[in-house]
Amino acid sequence: MSWLTPSLAADEARLSRWRRAVGPPVVQRNASGFATPADELTVVSWNIANGAGDLPAFLKTVPSDRPLILLLQEAFRSGPDVPTPMEPGAFFAGRLGGSTADADVPDVEALAASLGFNLYYVPSMRNGGPSSDEDRGNAILSTLPLEDLLAVELPFERQRRVAVAATIRGVSSSGAPWNIRVVSAHLDGFARARYGWLGGEFSRARQARALREAIEREGPVVLGADLNTWFGFTEPAYSETALAFPDTRVTDMRATFRSLLRLDHLFFRLDDGWRAEFHRGEERFGSDHFPLVGTVHLR
Repeated sequence: MSWLTPSLAADEARLSRWRRAVGPPVVQRNASGFATPADELTVVSWNIANGAGDLPAFLKTVPSDRPLILLLQEAFRSGPDVPTPMEPGAFFAGRLGGSTADADVPDVEALAASLGFNLYYVPSMRNGGPSSDEDRGNAILSTLPLEDLLAVELPFERQRRVAVAATIRGVSSSGAPWNIRVVSAHLDGFARARYGWLGGEFSRARQARALREAIEREGPVVLGADLNTWFGFTEPAYSETALAFPDTRVTDMRATFRSLLRLDHLFFRLDDGWRAEFHRGEERFGSDHFPLVGTVHLR
């Protein structure tokens, strides 16, 4: 596993205090991969609202005869790996998800294990105050092995944000090997208070630019992200990101957050001869976000 972090000293000074409040990344190998060749992949991007999204119910709606990759935002982890009590001087985020322990909601480790998915999770922030035993962040779950793991710590705006990336490999029905990079990311919804509400648009653009630069030299890539684009496809965060993904074709422009705003996006950069399409799911399955469901055709 490797890391990319911002180079500015001002970013580092703030980020270091958020890092001290979270546990380590998680890598689980629960699935060995498909035994048969694959010419198609299902790729999903979904903000699961700190475990409120019912992933097992959602999985009943997607094909099970091909590899499946889940790019999740607002996944949470609970337990002794989260430093409790919190170190003095560390920073934390307000709690999302209410009392998840009382609701008996499985964390991302338990969820991946129960579903038989490989898991790569990196926390961005502590979920709640000093006595909380939870952190939350981005995750990749996959029925295929996850390789070349990368964490991209984004420039600091209001909260610490860490994107996660991994490589997935397979073989087509003709015997040709293929590989694709998959990325899950979540940008800040608001700027720091002194910049006001509208400042969030420019803060997200800065984070989006850093993310694009971190992954634009890769080969074929699928990025699933909650970009928090309050202004939808017209926002700079979207246009900054889209520059690196020329094979993205948006045909379903419906809102993804409570049927009000288009915050969530899928982006594609593909090899010659490949193609992709995606749509918004019809249900939220308990989350406040709708999933985006894509198919990558590898020939």
